[in-house]
Amino acid sequence: MGFAIIIFIRILFGVCMVFIIGYIFGGFSKNPTLVSLTKVAAILAIILFIAANGLLMRFAFSGHANGKAGWQCTEHKMKLP
Repeated sequence: MGFAIIIFIRILFGVCMVFIIGYIFGGFSKNPTLVSLTKVAAILAIILFIAANGLLMRFAFSGHANGKAGWQCTEHKMKLP
């Protein structure tokens, strides 16, 4: 489920970039509706960027809970005499 959310956020981020690039290099600045959508897309791009990084950090550090370090789990280490 977490992977699907990250993919969805990245797709929305890409769509926001299309609107922003269309405003800068295309003819989006001539249509008032597209101008307002581009303003929303610029704000949404910032929010999606922060959300994607937050989710990726959460999933990356979730293996460190309860004294476990993901693939370096302490239960499987060999005990020395």
